[in-house]
Amino acid sequence: MEPNFIFDAHLDLAMNAIEWNRDLTRPLPDIRAAEAHLKDKPDRGHNTVSFAEMRRGNIGLCVATQIARVEHNDWSPVPGWRSPQQAWAMTQAQLAWYRAMEEAGELVQIRDGAGLERHLTGWETASPADRSAKPIGFILSLEGADSLVTLQHLERAWEYGLRAVGPAHYGPGIYANGTNSSGGLNARGRELLREMQRLGLILDATHLCDDAFADAMDAFDGPVWASHQNCRSLVPHNRQWSDEQIKLLIERGGVLGSVFDAWMMVPDWQRGATTPESAGLKLEKIVEHIDRICQIAGNARHVGIGSDLDGGFGAEQTPQDLQSIADLQRLPALLRARGYSEEDITGIAHGNFLRFLHEAWAV
Repeated sequence: MEPNFIFDAHLDLAMNAIEWNRDLTRPLPDIRAAEAHLKDKPDRGHNTVSFAEMRRGNIGLCVATQIARVEHNDWSPVPGWRSPQQAWAMTQAQLAWYRAMEEAGELVQIRDGAGLERHLTGWETASPADRSAKPIGFILSLEGADSLVTLQHLERAWEYGLRAVGPAHYGPGIYANGTNSSGGLNARGRELLREMQRLGLILDATHLCDDAFADAMDAFDGPVWASHQNCRSLVPHNRQWSDEQIKLLIERGGVLGSVFDAWMMVPDWQRGATTPESAGLKLEKIVEHIDRICQIAGNARHVGIGSDLDGGFGAEQTPQDLQSIADLQRLPALLRARGYSEEDITGIAHGNFLRFLHEAWAV
């Protein structure tokens, strides 16, 4: 059977290249071997993503991020930069890497519906052998808006192809409060949403704290998705969304990307202590989160994949049966075993996010 085409709605590719110093053009074992001696980050030698593995897994399209938060009042669980200007500079280094990968034929940026159709047609008509050398499509997203020094920087980013923005990341932010913090949108955050709506940007509601999420849903009338978000009813933590929040996003026509970071898949995960083996964690667990969203929606049209693989963690914090991003191809069989139809599986693998993009970009 031909492997399902997969759209991954959240990958921190440039962060891995620029901050982790990983050459994603190399085979996965080579990347792991090159950093096996390093101890500066917990996922060293355990990464799961490379361009070859994406192609092997038929992951021909993704949302790829720029990410650089500002550290506020030494809020330390997730490190950041000391100023918005420094954060902006980091996002521009990440952009330069994406451009270099385009020049090398590894990636191609998707900016609109016409470009999306060209890429999908080229990928679908290529033979498996040809796909091994085809550029992977990417839609550029900004995870956390702290790097936007002014709203003019947002328009500049739109011009170079930014198409989605998540206003917050972890902790308090310049425009909105994120994971592990509280408080609604401030005046700058409301201005940001107005400008995003004017430019036609997608709002990525992932990482917004509960107060900011509620404000954003009231203030923003444009397209909204959640690129990488699981269910609070299964993993009680403010990083996840409640059934009520999921229902609200569904009512807005949104799609949620299921995330494969272990601590968001099972409760009571202790970073640095719990292991996939001690937790008995396998890919079947993500089907429970997918199924919860489908039960709330009454259909399978509002959930997809937003793996977040190598988003600051590696195989030490993924299901036991996921050692490479190519292992996302195990998901269709698990969904079939759960009783999902082929139409539903196609939607979850790529169709739901593609429908969302077609509708968002047709306006």
